[in-house]
Amino acid sequence: MPGKAAKVVVTERQLPVLLEFSKSRSVSLQLAQRATVIVLAFEGHSNEKIAEESLLGRMQVGLWRRRWRDNWKRLTLLECQEPRNLRKAIREIFRDAPRGGGNFKFTAEQVTQIQAVACEPPSRSERPITHWTRRELREEVIQRGIVPDISESQVGRFLREAALQPHRRKMWINTTEKDPEMFRQQAAAVCQTYLDAPQKKWPLACTP
Repeated sequence: MPGKAAKVVVTERQLPVLLEFSKSRSVSLQLAQRATVIVLAFEGHSNEKIAEESLLGRMQVGLWRRRWRDNWKRLTLLECQEPRNLRKAIREIFRDAPRGGGNFKFTAEQVTQIQAVACEPPSRSERPITHWTRRELREEVIQRGIVPDISESQVGRFLREAALQPHRRKMWINTTEKDPEMFRQQAAAVCQTYLDAPQKKWPLACTP
């Protein structure tokens, strides 16, 4: 018996990008096909129908449904923090070579808190630098207890995938709250609002 197809959820900002990619003649055929898979899956079509419409095999359809599902939480957090980089992030999900699955070891809350630290001036952490390096950021998030351990390359990957430029941007995560536990609670509450709400058929709104 075939397994249950991965559930596909799409926000109202993500859907127009997916539709554009699926119909565009200026993007690669692979990107158009994979975007089509997600659009049709969101509309409720079976994998057999999606395979027929996208000209992909059923196994490929299942793969891209799972890829979208597994990256959706991170994508939605990025959408709410950095909406201008949504198109780039969706393209990244549809790349042929996934990046080793490293993101899945960390919770959405941990990723958000790492990004929050990156957006703080290093002086707030009493570090004698003007801009964060991956090494300094790694040391800081471990010291704060956000994660027990993380590699410098993983820190860089989180920031790169989010197209995050900490010294140039201000976001909701730039809180003035100095109590680490209070900030953790605030970040968790915001994340839960974005991540636990979408159990509906229609696209989801995300207000930055």
